[in-house]
Amino acid sequence: MKSFAGKIAVVTGGGTGMGRELVVQLAAAGAHVSMCDLSDERMQETATLARAAAPASDIRISTHVCDVSDEAAMLVFRDAVLADHDTEHINLLFNNAGLSGGGSLVTDTRESWDRCFDICFNGVRWGVLAFLDALIASDEGHIVNTSSVNGFWASIGPDRPHTAYSAAKFAVKGFTEALITDMAVNAPHVLVSVVMPGHIGTSIVQNSMNFGARNLNDEERELMAVADQMFHDNAPMTAAEAATVILTDVLAERWRILVGDDAYALDRAVRADPEAAYDNSMNEILFAELNEAREHLEELFD
Repeated sequence: MKSFAGKIAVVTGGGTGMGRELVVQLAAAGAHVSMCDLSDERMQETATLARAAAPASDIRISTHVCDVSDEAAMLVFRDAVLADHDTEHINLLFNNAGLSGGGSLVTDTRESWDRCFDICFNGVRWGVLAFLDALIASDEGHIVNTSSVNGFWASIGPDRPHTAYSAAKFAVKGFTEALITDMAVNAPHVLVSVVMPGHIGTSIVQNSMNFGARNLNDEERELMAVADQMFHDNAPMTAAEAATVILTDVLAERWRILVGDDAYALDRAVRADPEAAYDNSMNEILFAELNEAREHLEELFD
């Protein structure tokens, strides 16, 4: 696939963050895009931005309220996409939707744990299964599944359990890597990529609060809103920059897409000493790698 122009793309979680930016940038590149999200209001905002970015008025942008953890709902979404585009195929599937929650198997609720896992892994699984025939029916297709650096390092620090999200993202990574051979054997024109972002300025904290399973009181919601703002504002890479990296690497046919200097630094550190991955020293190694990467970039642009 040398260009997105004229292609039909599907993006889950298109209402905010990287999903929104993927929709807008795909539309700007001339692709027809269908998105799903739990928030119709946010999707309409994305659709307005996408139509404004599109190079022609005949670029089709459609929105669909859908819970990706519900297989039946994903099949309804699939049918609506094919009807909206009057087609039997799509070219690009971005399984991007995700949220956090269920940090501890010990102290968090089973409901919160399952909700996070079902969105982050089963949402990817149901997305692939729903759209697989439509991808195979295309002349060229590409499945792009979003994992995380937590798909190869199951931690956000030595004192903060992160089990549901990490388990789901490890599952996404393994599932996607296994799909590479499956598609090569059964549908070689359908490529597969796994995306592993580091800290990106998205609204995942806010989305987890709005659509996660846990019922929060007013004080907890206020604290989460502050945390969401800090997560967004302190990120070393914006959602728009992350989407650009992803789309560039999809066109380059890269199967393994790391996003952000922190993702590359953590990948190097874990690979260099996997036995120490969960020692407190790993954070020190990561920060040293990040500083080295920043210094290298500064030298390049001096």
